[in-house]
Amino acid sequence: MSQIFNPTCWRREPASRAAVLVDVANYYAAAKAAMQSARRSIHLLNWAFESRTKLEPDDAEDIGAFLKRLATEGIDVRILCWKTALPVAATQDFFPLQDRKSFRDSKVRFVLDGGHPFGACHHQKAIVIDDALAFCGGADFGQDRWDTTQHLDDDPRRRRPPRLDRCFESRHEVMALVEGAPAAALGELFRQRWRAATGETLGPGPPVAGSAWPGQVSAQYADVEVAIARAAPAWRSRPEIRETQALTLASIAAAQRCIYMENQYYTSPVAAEALADRLADRDGPEVVLISTKRSPNWFDQMTMDRARGDFIRRLRRADSGGRFHIYSPSTARERFIIVHAKLAIIDDDFVRVGSANMNNRSSGFDTECDLALVIANQGGRAAARALRLGLVAHWLGCAPEVVAEAVEREGRLGAAIEALRGEGHTRLTPVEPQFLGPLALFIAKFHLGDPLGPADSLRPRLRRRRLAIEVEETAARLRDVG
Repeated sequence: MSQIFNPTCWRREPASRAAVLVDVANYYAAAKAAMQSARRSIHLLNWAFESRTKLEPDDAEDIGAFLKRLATEGIDVRILCWKTALPVAATQDFFPLQDRKSFRDSKVRFVLDGGHPFGACHHQKAIVIDDALAFCGGADFGQDRWDTTQHLDDDPRRRRPPRLDRCFESRHEVMALVEGAPAAALGELFRQRWRAATGETLGPGPPVAGSAWPGQVSAQYADVEVAIARAAPAWRSRPEIRETQALTLASIAAAQRCIYMENQYYTSPVAAEALADRLADRDGPEVVLISTKRSPNWFDQMTMDRARGDFIRRLRRADSGGRFHIYSPSTARERFIIVHAKLAIIDDDFVRVGSANMNNRSSGFDTECDLALVIANQGGRAAARALRLGLVAHWLGCAPEVVAEAVEREGRLGAAIEALRGEGHTRLTPVEPQFLGPLALFIAKFHLGDPLGPADSLRPRLRRRRLAIEVEETAARLRDVG
């Protein structure tokens, strides 16, 4: 499968070891341990960064105080955070402005990045430590992000000031952890972004001795190749980058048995066309998608949730053998779980974790960064298979062995999920397209709120024409390959 990455991705680098962390409790604990072991630098890229966030529920200090303390000990700490649009900031307690004030008299360099086209955002999420270890994926730092893999109802550990009267919603995230050359490449990406935002040029710094790898994390993958894919809009003198979409299309085309994806949004007509092509092939892979039942905010409910219906309908029309399944997860008390992860597992050979959603924005309007592990040994394939089975088990509320036995019995992952649902494991529910009234139809038709790039961000008719062209071009390429 490694042939799909050239020239799809920005970089391909060997990692001495890598791991995939499921849910924020595991991510924050690992990030805390790694940052405590930093010897030279801690550089963060974030869509959102709330300094009052505690990395572990019982911590005496929040992440802001934690990083300020490390900075006083000689660590170069820099945070590049999106200069959040006012309507979004208002829903998040105006944390970017509070953070800037919090770090003003400290040694932490905190910068709000506003260098984007109107309506676009800085969406990359990464921590780079000493240019030797890096986390990358979909999770930010916020008081409402923390959750465990159990997704417990009314978990008191999810109560944070000033909302002690109720818990934040259950939330699902996935992050990748890599050591070695891929981390150095992400350090280079941070320096590029820092220079674009501030004009300041940073050097890579001297190598450091030892490793910041957190002791509580087992390396699931050793000596694995890691590909890095980015997205960015054409802006001023900077060119458009559309590597994330290219990687999506290439990996879907390469799949042979199973495409398993978790994503916040499924709205991209181009991705839908690629998946539909595989479903139309009677010898093609099954497609199992996981997403939130409904978006947690009204804007996404009006835009992304509406357009998802067309995505689902396209795949159902193409499905020639009952191989397409899309589910939303819920807690034990049937409360919906926010699926914020951006994950793809293709067969047992490819694991992708990053910030890019499966929507138009993430193809080249917002800045994105994804890591893809190219697996070429039996140990890595076993780890990829265990990750997929473990994720499905954690959704259904059963042991991974139960899912593994069902897959062995039924022959396919989707059929196994349906069989387990019939046996009472009902925490995964099929997602049905919504009924759309005239306004909702208009929103979905023109993909309002979900532009492809700066050229169509304020021109929905142009967006619709451009999408039609891209879908037809994708279909033509797939016909030629077929």
